[in-house]
Amino acid sequence: MASPTLDVDRTDAEYRAWLKEAVRRVQADNNRSADTHLLRFPLPAEWGIDLYLKDESTHPTGSLKHRLARSLFLYGLCNGWIRPDRPVIEASSGSTAVSEAYFAGLIGVPFIAVMARTTSRAKIELIEFHGGRCHLVDNPCEVYEVAARLAAETGGHYMDQFTYAERATDWRGNNNIAESIFAQLRLEPHPEPAWIVATAGTGGTSATIARYVHYMQHDTRICVADPENSCFFDGWVKHDPDATCATGSRIEGIGRPRMEPSFVPGAIDRMMKVPDAASIAAIRVLEQLLGKKAGASTGTGLWSALRIIAEMRAEGRTGSVVGLICDPGDRYLDKYYSDEWLAEQAIDVEPYRELMLAFLAGAATLD
Repeated sequence: MASPTLDVDRTDAEYRAWLKEAVRRVQADNNRSADTHLLRFPLPAEWGIDLYLKDESTHPTGSLKHRLARSLFLYGLCNGWIRPDRPVIEASSGSTAVSEAYFAGLIGVPFIAVMARTTSRAKIELIEFHGGRCHLVDNPCEVYEVAARLAAETGGHYMDQFTYAERATDWRGNNNIAESIFAQLRLEPHPEPAWIVATAGTGGTSATIARYVHYMQHDTRICVADPENSCFFDGWVKHDPDATCATGSRIEGIGRPRMEPSFVPGAIDRMMKVPDAASIAAIRVLEQLLGKKAGASTGTGLWSALRIIAEMRAEGRTGSVVGLICDPGDRYLDKYYSDEWLAEQAIDVEPYRELMLAFLAGAATLD
């Protein structure tokens, strides 16, 4: 006698209808949002070098992390991990949580952000504005464990951006940030940039850009700028996947105390370790020249981009370089734009600010 065929059908028509509507809402948000602008940073025309800044602060939730949050929600929904009425929980330094709170509200699920207590008050208020709840911890290194525990206790889904950022985004195209940059450069004097400079929080953005460049066979090279109190640079230089550091980054949104799973060292060409004072000086120069406030992670990348441009000038090369405006500066008025906060942190930005302005005037190098 033949053995019976085992057959278990878990089709849930109500859940599938909810899932279909949730995915539609997330994709519709993408259709409503025009692509972000590519701004030109003023350099002397005689240099023959163009610097562009991809302004990710114009997303609906005001940061580069809007792209990541959208990808993570689609990934979680299509994997069946995000369910009706169950919370989505994230370990975040702020901007990713702001964007995830927005998408959680869009599809009608609760959201909890696990963050360091030192996260700027403006970011906490933005998460709450979008309907999220903040769970603050004293030690930034504990955010992963606490987020996983809350998910287990509530039956929710731990989004885990630091693991899934590099795999949730379609790096071959689908209007990811890299494809957008190259499309916007198409009519520029140097449409294939010599360098694209990114910064790393999860590492997902640098992985997406690098993979796209390799896939499309561009000659563009990828530089990742890392702040103080982050292990990415040391781990990359020493080929050490277990590198750690004991102190959290003062540059919100980037720098991590461990080598995150979404950071892909082999895909990138170059790294720079940038002093926090240089990062903050750079955003103050950016405001002075473009009238635009940005978060300090933008300054970390801008300082590195200008060092690359100084190198190109010294070698007599022309071309273009692309950096990112990661989020708006109005989230950090009480930190990076506060002279009192800088004094408390013993950060002196003036030497770097003066050096940058002298360089842009053709009167100094950035060595």
